[in-house]
Amino acid sequence: MTKRLFIVLLFLSVTGFIAKAQQGERPGPKPAPETNEKFKVGMAGYSFVKLNDLDKSLSIMQRADVHYLCIKDFHLPFKSTTAEIAAFHAKLKEKGVTGYAVGPIYMKSEAEIDSAFAYAKRVGVKLIVGVPNYELLPYVDKKVKEYDFHYAIHLHGPDIKIYPDAQDVWDHVKDLDPRIGMCLDIGHDTRNGKDAVADLKKFSSRVFDIHIKDVTGNTKLGYSIEIGRGVIDFPAFVRMLREVGYTGVCSLEYERDMAEPSMGIAESLGYFRAVIANTK
Repeated sequence: MTKRLFIVLLFLSVTGFIAKAQQGERPGPKPAPETNEKFKVGMAGYSFVKLNDLDKSLSIMQRADVHYLCIKDFHLPFKSTTAEIAAFHAKLKEKGVTGYAVGPIYMKSEAEIDSAFAYAKRVGVKLIVGVPNYELLPYVDKKVKEYDFHYAIHLHGPDIKIYPDAQDVWDHVKDLDPRIGMCLDIGHDTRNGKDAVADLKKFSSRVFDIHIKDVTGNTKLGYSIEIGRGVIDFPAFVRMLREVGYTGVCSLEYERDMAEPSMGIAESLGYFRAVIANTK
């Protein structure tokens, strides 16, 4: 064997070994597409109302790689003790989840507003997603100043008489403390005949939380569906999130097949994240 042939064979064997070694190293997953965005992806606790099981809810979130939860009272009751609240947060931490807000909480009296603010303080969050009666807004304004919290009014489309869309919330809060704004539910906004993308741009200074979902139509007859199967333009929505510099959470509020929501949650988040990754 000539020296030249020996070197060639040695090179081929070494490169073959390296190739096999590389083939044996299975690559890990990429980080979630929202990692490099200003906004975060989360879950609205109401998505789990029919599960009513915190462990199952957190397991779904962990498998979906979601780390932010808007806390509902069926997971953490209003009368929870300090010890129960600490245990709740410890359980979330085990799954890599942070409770970033509480609500939506309906408020029909000053006493209920007092209770909600005291609850949020004990839970350790500074954002309340609420639905106060119109006449109670001056009292909400007072409590926001007292607690230095942000208060996001959840809009509900054509289903109830108050706060049907983003314009209505804006009209009622624009002259109040700037920490009072909205939870922009893009599905309900759409079902009331509005353009959720345009409303995000128009009212961005008062958008403190967002519920993402898709719907089948832009009237009351439209209903909640997995993201990507409805009428909302999610690439345009993601571009607008970037344009306005939204820094809050986009929480999926999944309202279909709620007794077994895991498949729909996975599909919806997968589509939304694919849009984030592929929209310029």
